[in-house]
Amino acid sequence: MDTTSDGPGGIAPAYPAPSEQGAHDAGAVDKPRPPKHHHAKRRGPNRRRRGRRRGQGKRIPAYGALDLGTNNCRLLVARPAASGFRVIDAFSRIVRLGEGVSRTGRLSEAAMDRSVDALKVCASKLKWRNVDRARLIATEACRATDNGAEFIDRVEHETGMRLEIIDRETEARLALAGSAALIEPKAQNTLVFDIGGGSTELMWTRSCGDTHELVDWMSLPAGVVTVAEGYGGIDVTPDSFAEMKAFALPALSEFASRLAERNGGEAKPDHLLGTSGTVTTLAGVHLGLQRYDRNQVDGCWINRDQASAVTRQLVGMSYEDRAASPCIGRERADLVLAGCAILEAITELWPADWIRVADRGLREGILTTLMREDGVYNSPADQQRQKS
Repeated sequence: MDTTSDGPGGIAPAYPAPSEQGAHDAGAVDKPRPPKHHHAKRRGPNRRRRGRRRGQGKRIPAYGALDLGTNNCRLLVARPAASGFRVIDAFSRIVRLGEGVSRTGRLSEAAMDRSVDALKVCASKLKWRNVDRARLIATEACRATDNGAEFIDRVEHETGMRLEIIDRETEARLALAGSAALIEPKAQNTLVFDIGGGSTELMWTRSCGDTHELVDWMSLPAGVVTVAEGYGGIDVTPDSFAEMKAFALPALSEFASRLAERNGGEAKPDHLLGTSGTVTTLAGVHLGLQRYDRNQVDGCWINRDQASAVTRQLVGMSYEDRAASPCIGRERADLVLAGCAILEAITELWPADWIRVADRGLREGILTTLMREDGVYNSPADQQRQKS
């Protein structure tokens, strides 16, 4: 397991460990202040003036990012910090909004009810935290269904929040914005992938000075929920797993051919960077964690052989064994192998030696983008440029 801490060619990860980044430490959530209507001890005028002289009277704005996906409803609330941003509140709940969509083309009443219940919690948190600016997005389950727009109207009526159904390109760009800080600085070309519940986005990036720009992208209209529903996620055999992988290969192969043509016949990335539940789960199992720990997973490296070994281990497990795994659980036990099948298709077409794992993605991309637009985002790369 020592190899997990090293990057391509034995390079130690250049990005700060999550515990060093207030920006991404979801475990370090600030306690909310009491609402203004609560009675509090009045301060004298001299104390108030002293507080202002020390900069205590200046309020740091709060930003919100909500991602309603095919499987999860997730929220982050954060404030700009010396390095990136500091998470002050977070919420995540598996709602399975896209359950059954692959068969019916419509969101079910039960799935919408579950999602609205979760969104009401998010609305309360946004209000409680006095969020100044937010972006609230919905992805594949809403954009690919006949009643997705009707559901958005219902959400607004019942929660007061107006969700934005984003297109696949926007989803790809936000996923890259949220995870790009984990691209190895010395990498010339990197393939970033986001295996979601209803779609899978792939982004090919290249080094451009001290940043990594998006060169090309694709979106596979299938993710862990749709693939698991199509091929069975509970009782998975080596044969059914191979069928899942074969399903994903044709569309991914077209993108691989396009990249190879663009790059003069070969498109081998220096490393892969994976975001979302499949790779974080796989990393947690590889590390043997008895409880999922974001600080150990986010930013870690695993090689192809290690990823394949974990996949073979999971294929050999029963549904109950997967459900009992502390890094999988019952809510993901029927989805994890569908994600592993898509991942194996990716690693077969782009056989990089190393995969970096990102427990970050769309929400972090939203927060980064909003803060950059407001001129209050200060990343480690920004600080380095200021020094040079």
